[in-house]
Amino acid sequence: MTCRRPTMAKLLAVLSDGKPKSSLEIANATGLEGDAIWSALNRCWHNNLILRTKIPLHVFSRNFKGRGGIRRNLRKYHLYTLKPENVFSLSVEGRLFVSYDKSNSLRKTSKAHIILGFLKSNADRAYFATEIAMQLREKGVRQCDIMSNARRWQRKGLVLVRGYRMDDRQIPFQEGYLLVYVDASKPRDDALKEAIEKTEHVLSKRETTNPVLQRTFRIRDSIIESTSARELVSFAYLVENIGCSKYEAEAAINRALQLYPDLKELRLFNAFRYFYHDSLGAQELEASIAMKKNYIRLTKGRSNRIGHNWEAVTEWFIDKFTTGARFWNQEHRTKIMDPRRITIHLTKSVGSRRQNAEVDRVWEVTPGIFSPSVTYVLSCKWGIVFKRDLDDFFNVLRWSKEFGVTTNNGREIRQGVVGVFAASAFNPKENVKQHDDLTITLASYATRMNVQLLKASDFNSKLYQKGCPKTASVQKICKIATNEKQVRELLERVWNEPKKSEQLIAAFVEKNKKVYEFEEFLEQNDSEKSSSLCEGVSAGQAGYG
Repeated sequence: MTCRRPTMAKLLAVLSDGKPKSSLEIANATGLEGDAIWSALNRCWHNNLILRTKIPLHVFSRNFKGRGGIRRNLRKYHLYTLKPENVFSLSVEGRLFVSYDKSNSLRKTSKAHIILGFLKSNADRAYFATEIAMQLREKGVRQCDIMSNARRWQRKGLVLVRGYRMDDRQIPFQEGYLLVYVDASKPRDDALKEAIEKTEHVLSKRETTNPVLQRTFRIRDSIIESTSARELVSFAYLVENIGCSKYEAEAAINRALQLYPDLKELRLFNAFRYFYHDSLGAQELEASIAMKKNYIRLTKGRSNRIGHNWEAVTEWFIDKFTTGARFWNQEHRTKIMDPRRITIHLTKSVGSRRQNAEVDRVWEVTPGIFSPSVTYVLSCKWGIVFKRDLDDFFNVLRWSKEFGVTTNNGREIRQGVVGVFAASAFNPKENVKQHDDLTITLASYATRMNVQLLKASDFNSKLYQKGCPKTASVQKICKIATNEKQVRELLERVWNEPKKSEQLIAAFVEKNKKVYEFEEFLEQNDSEKSSSLCEGVSAGQAGYG
């Protein structure tokens, strides 16, 4: 067949040597670029002037993209060769080359037409991109094919694409963009109006299309819900409930306060933000404020901070001196909670715990390849520990689904599980009386229950052996650090530079002055409240007398 097109003539001239070539090699030899080379190859193959590999080749490439780093991708391509006369298939270097045959086409309908056909046959409603991908999966259409082809039909006016409307752009919904067919047989205005109504019908069953307004409505709903329960709602709760960043929540809250004057804000201790609806009565508001202040004293006070810091100290020493320790991690509903603090399930209530209990840390150690793993469960307490604390910890372990087991002798701790109780000090005067009238110490009692005891003095001895002065104790580190992250940082620096321990501690004390001042403020406020209550009781007693 004579070729009259110059691009096709150039292509056939390059292939006249009989060596198979890729489109890239042909483009370099002919000087053709972009659509020209692909149009020429397509025409030559459809006119049975060239043969193409039946199965495409694959090559892995690494491309440097500057600040974007190295991009890796797997490229698929074909080889082409000149077609001899009356030859429709040819084997070259172990590869099968075939001529174009419409009846043997792998896919008679393109993905673009499959997607458009789906929308056209279901023109009575709009579909999210993820829904279309699920419906067309069996036809070879993937999620990544939907929007690239939908944009083509959008440019031709046959598909309406809708997402979240921002000021300067449109972003997809959680389920992807919303797509609907635009009927070309109807007047353009009427067709668009119908398409928009179909999208509105789908969106009416879900939240607003504007993410800022969506968060604003959810904030209002949360505040009204809490007010109905006669409670204040905190800023941290709203952030967690909405599921967005603090900055996004801040913008949405400010917007909600502007739009709805009946939403009120107050600050407790001039630091913690709380919100309520003005339908809350004066007495109920006063009672809610008192409850929240009491909660802040318990959770944000000095004792709570030191208690959490003590957990971090124990964890750091275990991680430092235990070879091959693998800590358990658990995702919690609130991001504030440490992922290494584990919630376990109880088969029987233990104290005030009904179905669940928390243990501070869980880690596994495998001594050798032929040795079974040992699971250690940690409980920490800042202060003096008594027998009742050990009994409570032991009961939690043996009645838990994870670490307990039912035997002929009753409920016991599972074999291979060891309880570890860490405390700043154990009551040295408390003795435990056994069934045989034998009195033993608290430490011996813990050993009989297979519970290991860790004391602050055990950790301090490690620091002193490293060369730290007596003033650099773990008790002091617990008291000056603001959180668990700071505890780990300070211990690491003290361990690496033991001679500078005092200077490091002094620097952290200076850094955390505001935290100590706030805790003092809470304690003074609490003591003033207690003294006023005592005065009220005394006055009442005097009046009664």
